[in-house]
Amino acid sequence: MERIVYDRMAAHDSTHWWYRARREILSDYLKRNANLPQDARILEIGCGTGHNLPMLARFGDVDAIEIDPAARAIAGERLGKAIGHAPLPELKGVERGAYDLIAVLDVVEHIEDDVAALKAMAECLKPGGAILVTVPAHQWMWSAHDVVNHHHRRYSKRTLAQAIEKAGLRHNGLRWFNSLLFPAAVAARLAGRIRGKDDSDDSPPAKPLNTAFQAVFGLERHLLGRLPMPPGLSIITLVRRP
Repeated sequence: MERIVYDRMAAHDSTHWWYRARREILSDYLKRNANLPQDARILEIGCGTGHNLPMLARFGDVDAIEIDPAARAIAGERLGKAIGHAPLPELKGVERGAYDLIAVLDVVEHIEDDVAALKAMAECLKPGGAILVTVPAHQWMWSAHDVVNHHHRRYSKRTLAQAIEKAGLRHNGLRWFNSLLFPAAVAARLAGRIRGKDDSDDSPPAKPLNTAFQAVFGLERHLLGRLPMPPGLSIITLVRRP
């Protein structure tokens, strides 16, 4: 990712509607689906500024990896211990067979060889462990946001399932999320293309709108995995070894 992406993350990850609502959605999804032991060992790969680490720490002892030095320093302060910097897909030096849960939250799309990355993560799981994967959806939604984030792709359910299967893994069902705001996102994206303004700025909107977006997106914590969701901006799944 470009430097500006990390700078915006550091500035807004505690206030932006997307970060705040997504953390609670992911927390509820893990509670219902992950079946983690009380003393779970958890690894977040690509933790950025560490904004997800307190949420993940509700489920066990957390380690983290981040390749950007400035973001890694911020994440280390939040976690209270050193953050690793082993890049995907190799994960060189990361303990194999050690983790009950590995979280890769909007990370796999940054890796050219996503199959090799999934294989390496699976090697780091304990028997019965899982990988929590979220990815951006719909290649036709490609924009300046994907460019500055150095994405290699956006996923469909089919392409994500293919990568998981090629890695020799299985998933618990591929589910859309960030669905309730998807029509508004599509309209904004199309309007930007018509005006010739493909903007990568993801700073939070005005406070009333930020609060409203958080409330709407946050409703999905009660729906995800319980009801079929219409297409959304993202896909989520838990991945395990057969």
